[in-house]
Amino acid sequence: MGGQVLQLQDVAVRRDGAALLRGIDWSVREDERWVVIGPNGAGKTTLLQVAASLLFPSEGSVEILGERLGQTDVFDLRPRIGLASAALSERIPPDEKVIDLVLTASYAILGRWTEEYDSHDVTRAVELIDQLGCAHLIRRRFGTLSEGERKRVQIARALMPDPELLLLDEPAAGLDVAGREDLVRRLGALARDPKSPTMVLVTHHVEEIPAGFTHVLLLRHGSVVDQGPIDSVMTPENLSATFGVPLHLDRGQEGRWYARPL
Repeated sequence: MGGQVLQLQDVAVRRDGAALLRGIDWSVREDERWVVIGPNGAGKTTLLQVAASLLFPSEGSVEILGERLGQTDVFDLRPRIGLASAALSERIPPDEKVIDLVLTASYAILGRWTEEYDSHDVTRAVELIDQLGCAHLIRRRFGTLSEGERKRVQIARALMPDPELLLLDEPAAGLDVAGREDLVRRLGALARDPKSPTMVLVTHHVEEIPAGFTHVLLLRHGSVVDQGPIDSVMTPENLSATFGVPLHLDRGQEGRWYARPL
């Protein structure tokens, strides 16, 4: 069993009098791949922002990669965390070339200026872009890419600094069926690679859980419904309680999950 990567104890987040998270106890170890699932408004993105050191809790304690929030320099911590999210996508200059977008992750910046990159950086960027199926896009500008292409390039960028923790906020949102299946398949391959970082993926569709993910946290109204190994926690009863409607749950031979209302 690997070392501890994330440790949240009795974490609450309040904003404008509303409780976005409450009483969250959650531990993630380095050999685990977690999915956080729940309906819209459950607090999933807020939880991921805490895990990324972008949001400090109103109550409780948070340790990320052995560092306690509030007692460490987050600017030293954040380069150790890879993050792909819609909020980040909106900040990317539309005329940024794909190769430069991935390369600049080494400096944790958006938009290439005059910084120099050695051949190792360039080689790594090209390999990651190819791994995510985007080699043909390497000279394209971000603003010309499809939504699926943008998602895959963002994940390549998140992996560029060789992070110890990779956080993916609804990576398949907005994709058509073909784009979703391609991305989920690639994320499954990443999850099964023992050299990959610890992964946490947020979604509200069980169909978007890649094969190879080992653990699940179910979230509703800012509170944990259940959490633990995916094979024991992903039950029709737990999923129905999470989404507030009776659901039937199936699992295909390839390890993917499928849910439908009763």
